[in-house]
Formats: sequence, structure tokens, C-alpha cells
Amino acid sequence: MNKVIRVENTKFGVNYGCNKVRFPSPVPVGADLRMGVTVAGVENTDGGVQVTYDLVMEVKDAPKPACVAQVVYRYYR
Repeated sequence: MNKVIRVENTKFGVNYGCNKVRFPSPVPVGADLRMGVTVAGVENTDGGVQVTYDLVMEVKDAPKPACVAQVVYRYYR
């Protein structure tokens, strides 16, 4: 189920890779996590679009995020 973002009117999508991934702080066992996502960019490609997302994974009550990443997906029509 798509709970963060929904992409419609595509035949298929692929995880094209990561531009950056950092782990600024650990995740304690049993910790509550949440993830925020923003669209950093959208580019046309042959037969579809390439979307770059900025992801931030946070641990409840932690001063720094557990993971900060930029991931790239391609969606084809």
C-alpha cells in the first residue's frame, strides 16, 4: 500500500539508485521512527520521468535524524 506517495498512470517504476546516504545517529532497538519525504526534482526521460526524493528518517526524541538519503526512481508510461 502506498502511504507516502502515490504515482499513477505508469506501467512500471524502478529504484534507479541513491545519490547520497548518511546515518547521523543510531536507532535504538524498539525506537519509534517516522520518515519524511520531499520531491527534490523531476526530469523527463525516454518513455517516462525520473523523480529524485529527499528522505529523512527520524527517531522519536532524538536530536539528529537516523538516516538522510536522496533516492532516485524512474517511472515509465
